[in-house]
Amino acid sequence: MKGLKPDPKNDIRRAVVVAIASVLMAINIKTFVRTGGLYPGGATGLTILIQRIGMQYFGMELPYSIINILLNAFPVYIGFRYIGKKFTLFSVEMILLTGFLTDLIPAEPLTYDTLLISIFGGLINGAVMAMCLRVNATTGGTDFISIYMSQKTGMDSFNMILGFNAVILLAAGYFFGWDKALYSIIFQYTSTQALHLLYRNYQQETLFIVTDKWEEVSRAIYDSCHHGSTIWAAEGGYKEDWRNVVYSVVASSNVKRVTQVILEVDPHAFINAIPTERLLGYFYQEAKD
Repeated sequence: MKGLKPDPKNDIRRAVVVAIASVLMAINIKTFVRTGGLYPGGATGLTILIQRIGMQYFGMELPYSIINILLNAFPVYIGFRYIGKKFTLFSVEMILLTGFLTDLIPAEPLTYDTLLISIFGGLINGAVMAMCLRVNATTGGTDFISIYMSQKTGMDSFNMILGFNAVILLAAGYFFGWDKALYSIIFQYTSTQALHLLYRNYQQETLFIVTDKWEEVSRAIYDSCHHGSTIWAAEGGYKEDWRNVVYSVVASSNVKRVTQVILEVDPHAFINAIPTERLLGYFYQEAKD
């Protein structure tokens, strides 16, 4: 973010996490994805599809790294232009390391059961994506586009890339058989659910806080996550006394921290947190560095 002093220790930590994530991603591709003949979706899935078409129809063994780097060229431009330079640099580290490691690491299948591969491979894929996002990086490809759209619209847009993934699956099913394409749906669904469970920055929750200290609570919310609030006057149905209700929408990843600071201000506050399905209008998102 602009205005923040450089933090070499944090940058080293991020680089190490991204390096570990790239190793896990490459192992997942060689151990599960390739063994099961699956298509993960996004740039990774398209890269694998191009490799298999090259081998099946042209007898050419195309390197994973070169194809993946070319496919990521435009998304990386979006990252540098609209998301954040340091964020994109760490994402480029992920793209390059994953590509070269995938070409270098030998294949070591753990199982040939395609259902098990789809489930556990999807879990690992989602966990790796969450690892990168937690340190302000990404695995590349459609993740850049998804994050860009999330920042612009304030919506959880990871599901918006399903259309692109559907095209990959249709092509894979046409060229190589529909069973692998259908198993790939299980892989992608498992991956998406793992990601949503582990990383919640682009999901929101609505907070209704009944409190006598509405001014302090409103200020605490803003100080903790830079989100504003609306104050309602409400009459209690039981005691018929007047209280204030503070209404605010915050990122799901901030809910625990926000509720803690609210209860520090008013230990007797009544808090109701509700998942927000759709949000229109301006919603503050922390800028990527």
